Amino acid sequence: MKKILSFAILLSVISMVSCKKDLASLNEDPKHPSSVPSAPLFTNAAANLSDLMASTNVNYNSFRLYVQYWTETTYTDEANYDINSRSVPDRWFATLYRDVIEDLTRASSIAPTETLLSEGEIKNRIAINDILITYSFYTLMTTFGDIPYTDALQVDSVLQPKYDGAASIFDALATKLDNALSNLDASAGSYGTSDIILNGDVSKWITFGNCLKMRMGMLVADVDAAKASSMVLAAAPNVVSSNDGNLAIQYISSPPNTNPVSEDLIQSQRHDFVAAATIIDTMKTLNDPRLPFYFKPYNGEFTGQPYATGGGAFSDPSDIVASPTNPHVYFSYADMEFLKAEAVERGIAVGGTAAQHYNNGVTASIEEWGGTSEQAAAYLAQPHVAYATAAGDWKQKIGYQAWLAYYNRGYDAWTEWRRLDYPVLAPGPEAITDIPVRYTYPVLEQNLNTKNYDAASTAIGGDDVTTKLFWDKF
Repeated sequence: MKKILSFAILLSVISMVSCKKDLASLNEDPKHPSSVPSAPLFTNAAANLSDLMASTNVNYNSFRLYVQYWTETTYTDEANYDINSRSVPDRWFATLYRDVIEDLTRASSIAPTETLLSEGEIKNRIAINDILITYSFYTLMTTFGDIPYTDALQVDSVLQPKYDGAASIFDALATKLDNALSNLDASAGSYGTSDIILNGDVSKWITFGNCLKMRMGMLVADVDAAKASSMVLAAAPNVVSSNDGNLAIQYISSPPNTNPVSEDLIQSQRHDFVAAATIIDTMKTLNDPRLPFYFKPYNGEFTGQPYATGGGAFSDPSDIVASPTNPHVYFSYADMEFLKAEAVERGIAVGGTAAQHYNNGVTASIEEWGGTSEQAAAYLAQPHVAYATAAGDWKQKIGYQAWLAYYNRGYDAWTEWRRLDYPVLAPGPEAITDIPVRYTYPVLEQNLNTKNYDAASTAIGGDDVTTKLFWDKF
């Protein structure tokens, strides 16, 4: 998917230059057309976003390490929370702004000029763009805190964008998402096959937007209970309601359109990651039926490396995880059921009981990975798993099971771990800091946008990986 634009752009360039004989056309660069149709721009943005979120490349995405699903075999820098040697924050920041949000913004400006599109298609394209723009800014805001928002992408007029407060960005994103949802029309077309995430299915984008709204609502539950309740109640009836409705990008077997995890684990011919003892030991203690779907046995046993200590003689990620066609899941039935269980515990009237939604979430996750309903029932019947008898308060019960269910979705797991504070994780013995709860700002921002960087750093309480963000107060 990384090269998915090349053929479309080539055709566009040929059509633009073939009919031009005048000398003025010599000033045009045929390799860098000034106008690209909205569809390939959307495809490129969707591919870059999906690859970024799915990746396990330590130059971009180290979140599977932070939540101790995996650990590193030889070079343990990222497992010990060194995020600056490889400029990890710079790459995460740049990819979302430059390769996702900018392309989606351009697609929205171009779509109304495309005469072959109906009014309904144009409206749907812009609304879908806005949903993914919301998702991307939400991801940036929950990674860094205060970020450029109002001034973002005004590259012709604002070279040093100011940083907006994360709480105000959240409110703006909630409004943008609501507007996008109100503009979607399932009876009209959208991006068709150019939509590599949901294949142009507008009804699925309505579900996607509501799942995002549900997740956003729960993000602020500890700091704005009224806003959380309003968002969750509006979204809950319209989210994923079975595993058949899980929202994911389906990768294919042919490079470069394979799942980037496969590229990192198989195509790279490296052996950089193994299971962390943290998750292996937990799953063995709980008799978790997902264990063989998550990992391979090593010498007949499932074994995990003590976190961030190095060494490769431990269980590897499973063949399912390493498959080039393994989908990257954006939102699943299990996600939504755990959020509903939490909502009930917070007094938000989404219907059902916390235990029912918890059981649904656990069962959905086990079945999603290939387990059976019988295995799920046996798992839930254990006193240390059953909602009534599992250890701790509701945050601990839901937090542990959500952590297990989010396996292979490092960023989502990291965010839920920061919200719920479970499981209790400890840094490795040579960690240079405590477990990060945010990325530090990019070095380029520090050097080229110093005044605004300094103001943002002061506003959030210091540009450190341990600075808690506005929604993460408990």
